[in-house]
This record gives sequence, structure tokens and C-alpha cells, in this order.
Amino acid sequence: MALGDGRIRIAIAGCGRWGVNYVRAYLAMDGVELVGVSDPDANAVKRISRLLGNMPAYADWRVMLKELNPEAMVVATPASLHYGVVSGALERGLHVLVEKPLTNDSRKAAALVKLAEKRQRILMVGHIFHYHRAVERLEAMIAGGELGAIRYMYSVRTNLGPIRKDVNVLWDLAAHDVAILLLLAKDAPAEVTASGQSYLRGGIADVAFGTLYFQKRRTIGHFQVSWLDPHKVRQLTIIGSRRMAEFDDINTQEPLRIYDRGVDREKHFSDFGEFQLQLRDGDIHIPRVAVEEPLRVECAHFVECVRSGKTPRTDGRFGLAVVKVLEALDESLRHRGRPVKVR
Repeated sequence: MALGDGRIRIAIAGCGRWGVNYVRAYLAMDGVELVGVSDPDANAVKRISRLLGNMPAYADWRVMLKELNPEAMVVATPASLHYGVVSGALERGLHVLVEKPLTNDSRKAAALVKLAEKRQRILMVGHIFHYHRAVERLEAMIAGGELGAIRYMYSVRTNLGPIRKDVNVLWDLAAHDVAILLLLAKDAPAEVTASGQSYLRGGIADVAFGTLYFQKRRTIGHFQVSWLDPHKVRQLTIIGSRRMAEFDDINTQEPLRIYDRGVDREKHFSDFGEFQLQLRDGDIHIPRVAVEEPLRVECAHFVECVRSGKTPRTDGRFGLAVVKVLEALDESLRHRGRPVKVR
């Protein structure tokens, strides 16, 4: 459990391509002690052991928890293993930060949420863009009405690889975009559509296009994701009734641009009794955004929630909402774009 000096003992399950970043983040963080790591891949364990020196490294996360008795655990295993690892950690009384998506099955995700509430443990999902200062700024601008009513949003997330074999491109890349769209829309979609294709591995889509139709307003969200593209693009565009905004995650110095552009209705009517539409092309504003690594912000937020008991920004219930949308998108993808209601 927690050390006498107040530091929180954290273990990490999964030390692959992304899990190693959690190791780096918590090694450098005050107020915590990274006590051990685990990964069933012997090569991954060897690599991490060289990085960590004498820190314990295990092939089995169960043995790690039994021997080290941490207070909290980060789960960065493949999504198909999340349910077993997270439920095991919660049953042992640990607080859990699990990499997105929460699971690849909404029934299992709902069971994890219920278990965390029953055990009164923190369950947080690593939807990292909720901890990006530019996305936080966008959220505040929308809430304050600076962009007006949100009409539609669209994102592009493409690159040449890395190519996954455990999940398709929806569960890998679009999980980011769905989480961002849900955050900014402050709404749940009633219906979704998705289309795509698998070119590299049969049955595993490597390119997909999806649309979310939100319930409360006429807002729609659209995304394009691909592992098979010559350009690395990480962009989100938001069209509001007053202003437009663009978030470019590749541009670390100026990630956010606000466009004073739009279409206004004139007060006078045409000869046919219709509103006159006037195009408006104003200035471009580049807000100052603090340069902070989102993963470090996310990891610090988890520690804060463990200490205080506050509900995480991306708690289990939010993670469940994302999984439900991804399930519906996946079903639509399998049926070549047929509209699917979000359960």
C-alpha cells in the first residue's frame, strides 16, 4: 500500500510499445514509487529490466501483485486482455489506470465499472487527448459559446503503420477520435455509420471512415483513420455557428487556430422572402497553449484521483460510453455502412 512518506506504490502491467511510456512517466514523477513491471514477452521484460536496473520485472502480473502489494496499477496490455487484468486488480483492492479502450466488449466494460464502484476503487481510462491542453482549451471555448453552436466536427488520423494484428483500425486509432468527439459534443450519438476495408490482413480493417449523429442537436462528427497512408496527420476541425477551430497535434508550437469565419444570415430578405446569406472571412487567432506532455498530465491526474478519491476526467463510465460507440461503428463496418443505433 502507500509508503510511510505518502508516496503511492504503482505497478505496471504491459511494457510494450506504449507501456514503456507509462514506465518513463512514473519514474520521473514525484509522490509515487514505481515498484515493478510485468509483461509475458520475455524480450520486453529484458528490455525494461535493462532500463530499470534492479527494479523487479515479472512475466505474470498476478505474481507481481502478490509479491509487491502495490496500491495502484497501470494496465497497458492488449485490449483483449484488459478485462481479466483490470478485474483481477480491482478484486485485489487496487486503483487502476487502463489504456484505451477500456475493453473491446461493452458488457465486460460495464462489469468493470460495476466492480470498481462496488470495491470503491478508482477506475480511469487512458483517453490521452482529454489531457491535452489544446483539447482542454477547445472544450472551454465551446462551453463558453466562443464558437457558437457546434454544427459539425471532423478528424483525420492517418499514418503508414504501425499495423496491429489484435484489433482493427477503429479500435486502435478511432478510439481517440470518438473520445474527443464525445467530450466536445457533450452528448452521446444516437446512431453511427462506418465503412472501410482490409487490404493488409484479411478481416482486420486498416482504413475506415465513420460518422456519429448526436442526439440533442443536429451536430455530426466524422473521422478518417488509416494505417495505410503516406502522411502522418493528426487534425481535428470544428465548425461552429460563430467561429471555426482547428487542432493540429503534429504542430506542437501552435496546435490550435481559431478562424473568425462563417456564414451569417442578414436581417433583410431577398425579393423572394428568403434570408440573405453573407460569407464572413475574418482574422485567424492562435491562442497560447501550455506545452505539457499529455501523458504526464494524465498520469498525474490518476495519482491525484487516487489520493483524493475524486472522479477521474475519463472514468470507467466514460470509457464504457466510448466502447459502446466503437461497438456500433464496428457493426456498421461489417455491414458496409449500414446505420447502427448506439445501445
